[in-house]
Amino acid sequence: MVWAAGMARAARRIATAAALGGGGLTALGVTAYGLLIAESLLARKTIGRPHGLDGPAADGVYGDFPGEPMTLTMLGDSLSVGLGMSDPARTPGVLLANGLAAVAERPVRLCVVGKSGAPSAELDEQVDAALLMRPDVAVIFVGANDVITQTAPATAVRHLIKAVRRLREVGAEVVVGTCPDLGTVRPIAQPLRWVARRWSRQIAAAQTVAVVDAGGRTVAFADLLGPEFHTNPGEMFGPDRFHPSDRGYAQAAYAVLPSVCAALGLWPEPRPARGEGLQPIYLAAATAAEEPGTEVSASRVDGRATGIHGKWATLFRRRLGEGLNDA
Repeated sequence: MVWAAGMARAARRIATAAALGGGGLTALGVTAYGLLIAESLLARKTIGRPHGLDGPAADGVYGDFPGEPMTLTMLGDSLSVGLGMSDPARTPGVLLANGLAAVAERPVRLCVVGKSGAPSAELDEQVDAALLMRPDVAVIFVGANDVITQTAPATAVRHLIKAVRRLREVGAEVVVGTCPDLGTVRPIAQPLRWVARRWSRQIAAAQTVAVVDAGGRTVAFADLLGPEFHTNPGEMFGPDRFHPSDRGYAQAAYAVLPSVCAALGLWPEPRPARGEGLQPIYLAAATAAEEPGTEVSASRVDGRATGIHGKWATLFRRRLGEGLNDA
């Protein structure tokens, strides 16, 4: 499809620039980007900060099970801390910790090091804090603030690559929720909402390429994980019309939970035949950027990690409970 090919080319350009140390803009161009930033700043002024900058304190041990706790760390931006929630139990970190504990039948120690407003450039400091906890698995939600802070996509992706590699070097599994679609944010007016959508998804596709190459796996947030955010913004967004409601955060957490379980070997991995979920990484990244909740992870074909069109990746949507009887 034409749109997939175009998105794949954009992802390749951004990921290549990140690997080579560049930071160039995408095909959207400087003018469109400048207009988007101006509109984003206006939207931020309209939105304000009704929730402050901190989510509720959520660190702790979850799950009433015996045994040594496994450690889950949350890194990234306001999505990782559950900004806007007053009850820690409604934050993505606690939802993920409780869900992981139930699947593993072990307690889970949660450590949230993410920070509201953080772009990818702040991941390095967050990883420093996360490594002190010796995480078994790290979940990263990042990308939206890279758009808002005018961070060049390749620069943002380069910071993400470094974070994933540092975590993988100590044996932690890594699952990244990619850049959400800012085109769903109603305070950003048309036609720049369309620009925001395209820009966000180009970054998300490039994040997918980079994360899989660095040894992690991604879950596409796209339009914040489902058509409900587009059709029912009053229910899925919080009062500021920018951050999710408790229902929105729950949908994000439960989209990521199966991938977290699979990364830890608690969920069966798919074994698709050639052409059934297997795609070259750039095409898989482009497809995932348009399909909310889609996981992308590294794969092999006939024992080989790469083909004539680059690395192989598996593209599919997991569902809670699916395949557990086969584990």
